[in-house]
Parts: sequence; C-alpha cells; structure tokens
Amino acid sequence: MTTGTTFTAALVQMRSGLAPQANLDAAMRLIGEAKDGGADYVLTPEMTNILEVKRERLFATIVPEENDATLAALRELARKLGIFLHVGSLAIKLSAEKAANRSFLIDRKGDIVARYDKIHMFDVDLGNGESYRESRNYRPGDIAVTADLPWGRLGLTVCYDLRFPALYRALAEAGCSFLAVPSAFTKQTGEAHWHVLNRARAIENGSFVLAAAQGGTHENGRETFGHSLVVDPWGRVLAEGGIEPGVILARIDPAEVTAARAKIPSLQHGRRFEVTGPMAEPAHLHVVRGQA
Repeated sequence: MTTGTTFTAALVQMRSGLAPQANLDAAMRLIGEAKDGGADYVLTPEMTNILEVKRERLFATIVPEENDATLAALRELARKLGIFLHVGSLAIKLSAEKAANRSFLIDRKGDIVARYDKIHMFDVDLGNGESYRESRNYRPGDIAVTADLPWGRLGLTVCYDLRFPALYRALAEAGCSFLAVPSAFTKQTGEAHWHVLNRARAIENGSFVLAAAQGGTHENGRETFGHSLVVDPWGRVLAEGGIEPGVILARIDPAEVTAARAKIPSLQHGRRFEVTGPMAEPAHLHVVRGQA
C-alpha cells in the first residue's frame, strides 16, 4: 500500500535516564524541534520514558497504561502539533511481576491508533561483562501489528526484533511500506551490526526503515549506540544521527517502495516450504493485525 504522497519523517534520538518526567521533558522539546523542521510523522526511541534494568527501581517507578503521565502528555502534544507521533516504546506496568515494552502510534487527534508489545526479548550475555535478561521484567507480545498512515502502511517493531527477519517479511507481505525500529542497541552490538541489519531489512523487503535510537552513556551506566537511521527501500542511508540527542529529518517518497519492489520483486516470489532433516522444527508463525 502506497499513496505516492511525500512526507517528512523525524527520528528523535534520546538518552533516557531514570526519571520519567525528565525524559518526558527532553522528548517534548525534541518533538517540538521535529515539528518546527516540518515533520509529519515523528518516532521516538525504545524506552522513551525510562531506561532502567534494575527490577526493584523499575517497578517502583512505572505505572499501568491508563495512569502513565508520559503517554497522556504525548497524546496531547500530538494533538496540539497536528502530527502522527509514534512513541517507540514505554515501559508499562502489567502486574506486580511483569511489564510490557509497548509502542504506541498516536494520530493527529491525539488518539492511540495502534499498540505493539515487543515480541522478542533481549536475553543475552555479551561476553564483556554485559548481561541482559529482558524476559525477567517484560512479558513478550505475540501479535505483529500494522497501522495505516496517510502515506502508506506502517509495521511496528522494537529493537531486538530487528534480528528476526521473518517478522519484517510478514509485515511487508501484509502491505507495509514503512518499518519502524525504535531501539536502545548496546554500543557493542550497535558498532558491529546496527547499520547492516537495518539496511538488510530495508533491502530484503523493499521498504523504508525508520530507526530512532537511544545514544550515549545513561544514568544507569549503560552505553547505547545511537546513530538513528532512515534507510530507503534500496538500502541507502538517507539520514543518520550521531551519539548525541537530537532530531534526524528525512523526506520520504512512498513511490520509491513501488520502484524498488518492481526492480527486485522478491515479495512476489516467496514460496512456502518444509524443512526436513535432523532437529527440524516448525517455523514460528507471526499473526498480523491491521489497524486503521
């Protein structure tokens, strides 16, 4: 689905800390800068409201969706500015034991038109003393989500999802021209893989990739890679941030999706197949829910 109408996308790069109000203040200032720069659609990074890995402090701070002041303020800001505001993700309390890493797409009226809970949990040991167990605090989602913007269809993902190409293929096959990847990539993994993974997801699906990132050394000591990216359907980087907080703007022409997919029509050539042999297991299934 493409409309042929160009628009300006903005990526907000942040360095979220431990205090949601301070993070909200920073986000609102940068979103305002994006609007001043002509943005029609603005994406913030993963964990816009708090970047905290310590369980006790996290659950002492976060609240259920209906009580989240950050979400309420950003809904009002989207309405005031007349933009589509895509909150890359917020930590949302589901229970005393679990949270959701939840993305929100807010329309020009301030209404939430799509929610997406991060499917893939970042449970890794990086070998340099860095260790993460996202599943300890967060409940993974199990539904892939699309939403229609005025310029085409958007697929919602978050950070570690980027390493699972089947999700992005499912979104592209469901008609997505734009793939959002709000992230908080670690410095180590970002240096190695951030650019190539985002470019690969764009190339293999003939889609724009919009990847707003956290960047720098955070209050909790974590280092994130930054380098927010806008990648076109041919795999070219149209705009890139550095390590500091800021706004990255790019003009998006949905017609480029049609052009790229005509040159490399792999979405039309995919075939279903079975895998046989030792340790063969059924492939994971991804259910896509379209939202208007």
